[in-house]
Formats: sequence, structure tokens, C-alpha cells
Amino acid sequence: MPHLVIRGVSIEEMKRISMPLVGELAEICECGTDNFTFEVPHSTFVFDGEETQAFPLIEVKWFERGQEIRDRFAQSVTKHIMSTGAVEIEVVFIPFSEPAYYINGERVGN
Repeated sequence: MPHLVIRGVSIEEMKRISMPLVGELAEICECGTDNFTFEVPHSTFVFDGEETQAFPLIEVKWFERGQEIRDRFAQSVTKHIMSTGAVEIEVVFIPFSEPAYYINGERVGN
């Protein structure tokens, strides 16, 4: 954990930036790189009856770490995604509640 769902970025671009990105995010979160998951689903975007290119939208699903960490995390993600040539990136955080999160049937928090 955290789990990032990345739309609007090609799988090849994500492969290129994934190692430096995860290294920087692990440093920001003070955890190991093996805590991160990147998901790049195939998405087709439609506007005005036509397929269109989409801007990158990154969902960050995680346990809340506070405003300062969230800001640094979003800035890091934005910097690395911009290196793919994107000019607008949106990052949204979706916090999980520890008591509502289970691993192998066991609740994570109280």
C-alpha cells in the first residue's frame, strides 16, 4: 500500500518511469518500495461522440499520511508523469480506513 491507478499514460511510459517514481515515493512515505502497486488499466476516452486522448488521472488509494506527505507525494507523481510529455495531470487521493481494510480475512486496524 499505496496503490496507484494510472489512466492516460501508456504502459511503456509507466515502465520507463516506474523505478525512479517508486523510489522517490518510498522515500516520501518512509517505507519500502515493495509497498507500492501501480495499475495501468486500458481506458478508452470518449468526447463528443469520438475517441479522444485523455489527460493523466492518477488515483492514489492509501492509508492517510497527512497533508505534508500528500502534497509531496502529489508533486512527485506530477513531476514523473510530466516527464512523459503530459501537460496536465490530476492526482486524487482515496483514503482507506484501517478498520475497514482486511488482509487475508484479518482486519488491519482497530
